Amino acid sequence: MGGRFPRTSPMPPSQSPGSHGRPYRSHLHPACLPCRKRKSRCNVEAHSSSCLTCQAHGTNCSFPTSRGPNLTPRNGTPRPQARDRLISQHISSDARCDSSETLQHIQHQYDPEFQSSPISIGDTDHENPHVISPAVTSDNQVLTDYLSTTRNPNCGIRLIRPKRANGSKQILFTLVQKRPVGLTISPNPSYTNCHIIEKLLEPWTESLLEVYFRKANICFPLLDKMVFRNQYTTAKDHISPALLSSLYAHSLVYWKADPELASQRAPDGRFVWNLATEALHSELFVSPGISTITALLLNIGGRPTTALIGNGVRLGSAVSLAYSLGLNHDPLSWDISQSEKMLRMHIWWALLIQDRWSSLTYGTPPHIQRSFYDVPPLQVASQSNQGGSEQDLGAFSVFVALSGLTDVLDYYLQYLYQVKKDASITVGSLKLRLNRWVDSLVGDVRRVITRGSSLQIPGAANIRLAYLSIQLLTHRVEMEDTRSKDGTNDESLANQYINIRRTAEDIVLFVQELQEEQLGDFWLPVSAFAFPSTVSFLLRCALETESSPRELANNSYVGLARDLLAALRRHKEDSNWDLSDICLAQHGEVVEKLMTTGETDEYDTTILSYEDILLPDSLFINDIFGGP
Repeated sequence: MGGRFPRTSPMPPSQSPGSHGRPYRSHLHPACLPCRKRKSRCNVEAHSSSCLTCQAHGTNCSFPTSRGPNLTPRNGTPRPQARDRLISQHISSDARCDSSETLQHIQHQYDPEFQSSPISIGDTDHENPHVISPAVTSDNQVLTDYLSTTRNPNCGIRLIRPKRANGSKQILFTLVQKRPVGLTISPNPSYTNCHIIEKLLEPWTESLLEVYFRKANICFPLLDKMVFRNQYTTAKDHISPALLSSLYAHSLVYWKADPELASQRAPDGRFVWNLATEALHSELFVSPGISTITALLLNIGGRPTTALIGNGVRLGSAVSLAYSLGLNHDPLSWDISQSEKMLRMHIWWALLIQDRWSSLTYGTPPHIQRSFYDVPPLQVASQSNQGGSEQDLGAFSVFVALSGLTDVLDYYLQYLYQVKKDASITVGSLKLRLNRWVDSLVGDVRRVITRGSSLQIPGAANIRLAYLSIQLLTHRVEMEDTRSKDGTNDESLANQYINIRRTAEDIVLFVQELQEEQLGDFWLPVSAFAFPSTVSFLLRCALETESSPRELANNSYVGLARDLLAALRRHKEDSNWDLSDICLAQHGEVVEKLMTTGETDEYDTTILSYEDILLPDSLFINDIFGGP
């Protein structure tokens, strides 16, 4: 995100890999300047920013440079003239950047608050930081410590060290080339497609971006609003064209939510999406960076959903790229800016949310395993400290709660997909985790989950539906678990059927009570699959509880399925709600036939086959709706 790595003063020899201090006047690890003056031994403990002698004397511990003018005084802050010269050189030397946070990081590199930072995790037009394998980290660390004392400008290794010795692992990054060897930079299809999209949207591009931040980013934060606005105004050509294209396409679903835009003719959303997807694929091949991950998440989260296989491929690319850029590591102890820490954590959790809910929807195992990352859970306090309106804080609270529910969902996915079952993951343990998550909620978010109220909070309706779908999933696995055991009694199954009907009723009532405000709110596109899943389960229960096919029309489960479809059809007709499309296409005709079964003289068993009713191929929506 941003410019090149900061040209900081050489790392102190305290950053040697060993736990012992530096040998006095070693050519490999020279003593600090105050110790040379005092002619005293210069020992530095691991993870310490100054030697023991300077700590005792209260002096500023600084180290000699092997060559070049000293542009940094002892307090670590560049002189104004030197700082301005560095910034000027930095901007003039950097070509077009791919990250949406470039200016932010240029400022951090030369701001006194961030001068001690050994690295700003970002990308440039030509190079990306790539994590070094833990197997060889210690080898590279020794080399990095030595090169830091020589101030070698050709050193391509940068070290991230925790600020404090809290057991955090040290992370090494090396610079790698973005583009394949021999590939020309120009012409770039990403810029061409982005330019076409902007021409289609003129003069409403800025208004559309404002709608995105007001409707989507507030609920699913992928960008730093202030930084992006500043760069869009002052250095728009430094923003990744794939990111911009995906932003425009992603925001089109909220076109009618803005009074000014609603009075204008909206462009062809499918055409814009195709252009944006082409721009994204081009950048993914030519010069991927952290902005590419954001663009991928915008694409996967775009509505309406039309390409499940394509989304799965793009999701896998985003996960692979995130691992390469070290987003799976906890950045809280790193010596980088607070805003960059939060941005990295937000992107990682957004990636986790898309990965796990897509896994539940698409029927494929998740890409990310919990043992491969240590990014801590999000905290509402982090947003409270940054200020913002009450609406911003409420929306972020919902995002934090969704992250927690997603963490619970991961255990369900392990239960469903593991070939060799983990004996510790039982149906009882899944129910306990879900109940503990609910019990941990406070304030308005708790009322959203337990009572279905406070849906005026941005993103609240989406998490309410997500919670109800997990409840229904719990009934599914509980029923299968009960059937798999010997000695299953009818009373136990009857009780489970009742619980299923009650949860289904909650989903039907929830959909019936949705108002225009909630229909135009933020929704994960995979939420649309909760409706056909509910209908399929209801029809299954109807088939299993009715002894005569002619009684299906009066079955309570079929009645609930009919009411759900009626509510979805009304939202589609009145508000063009795209989340209705999949369920109506899959089950609309089938449920109508079931409702009229008792009126026919002869029963047609073909309409009751599980292939047609319960397990429709969800991939058929590619043929129905088209798409990239």
